[in-house]
Amino acid sequence: MALNYLWIAFFIIAFIVALIRLIFFGDTEIFKLIVDGTFDSAKLAVMDIALPLIGIMTLWLGIMNIGEKAGAINFLSRIIGPFFHRIFPEVPKNHPATGHMVMNFSANLLGLDNAATPFGLKAMQSLQEINPDKETASNAQIMFLVLHTSGLTLIPLSIMAQRSILGAGDPSDIFIPCMIATYVATLVGLIAVAIKQRINLFNTVVIAWLGGITLFIAGMIYYFTNYLNKEQIEIVSKVSSNFILFFIIIAFILGAIRKKVNVYDAFIEGAKGGFTTCITIIPYLVGMIVAIGVLRNSGVLGYIVDGFSWCFVQIGVNTDFTPALPTALIKPLSGSGAKAMMVDTMKTYGPDSFVGRLACIFNGSADTTFYIVALYFGSVGIKRTRYAIPFGLIADLAGIIAAVFVAYLFFH
Repeated sequence: MALNYLWIAFFIIAFIVALIRLIFFGDTEIFKLIVDGTFDSAKLAVMDIALPLIGIMTLWLGIMNIGEKAGAINFLSRIIGPFFHRIFPEVPKNHPATGHMVMNFSANLLGLDNAATPFGLKAMQSLQEINPDKETASNAQIMFLVLHTSGLTLIPLSIMAQRSILGAGDPSDIFIPCMIATYVATLVGLIAVAIKQRINLFNTVVIAWLGGITLFIAGMIYYFTNYLNKEQIEIVSKVSSNFILFFIIIAFILGAIRKKVNVYDAFIEGAKGGFTTCITIIPYLVGMIVAIGVLRNSGVLGYIVDGFSWCFVQIGVNTDFTPALPTALIKPLSGSGAKAMMVDTMKTYGPDSFVGRLACIFNGSADTTFYIVALYFGSVGIKRTRYAIPFGLIADLAGIIAAVFVAYLFFH
């Protein structure tokens, strides 16, 4: 019901704010702006998100089916199984959902959003198969979604590319701050959901995995900062992420050949589900993106930022970071909106300014919680999201706070 109440609240709050702007400030264009925005948002949801996603989904669901028939998904499940079995206790050992989640997290880590979405939708479908109540999110689905919305990314490739386009002196200088902020968001999300679900994280396997991941990230930070210059960081990021993704495709195909699978037929069989899945999620996408657009066009987010600025001034906190807050506030609502706000902030203040860099770190510190909830739960018919949204927002908040701290540490 949380999604229902939030969706209603977006429209009502937007209407009240717009009415105030009309009556007290004489803004005669506000309702036209909001209504025009609903048409633009609906078009965006279908034409720019759902339809392009059909091709991507068709491709990657086909590839995933090849991987399943080759035994690759089960192989991944056995490797990651000991760790995932403890944070996803409802998922049976060696269940394909584990492999699908691993593929999703791996694509996210590499900054490959186009591949991460099909993997994530496939993982959610696998988790739905073992969900006893098909209209209510299971504990495993909530844990997966919160970890996904925390947006753990090792290589913020698209952000670095955008900084390069706008003429940043060192486009990769936000690489380490983004990694730290998104890792904090993921860790807080994991701990919060584990406490809620009474999952014991003080377990040798869990501590070993989390410790290993932490050491790996720390090692990457050390290597990138001490042995690579900015051009080399960009080249390594670009080559490694795309190489790994294409290597996965080749490995799946070779594994299928080894098992004497008809590779092309396996691809077609899996790809057929791409169109059906995308058609299923269109109403959910339109509903959520239109509601977000209404809230944004009414000016609510601007007033929230002004309110934060006033509060920080009253308590004597440095407010240099507040001009970047719109990116942080829009990110849980809309990925494209957050990207547009990030670009606008860099154009206004400069890509190498403190505010410009912080906007980039905000954009790389978490993922689009509301969009992901609508997309992933909508794809499997989940109507009762339970505590998925508030706990996803807890992870987002942790990422925002961490982003502010590391931005002051590195750039202020």
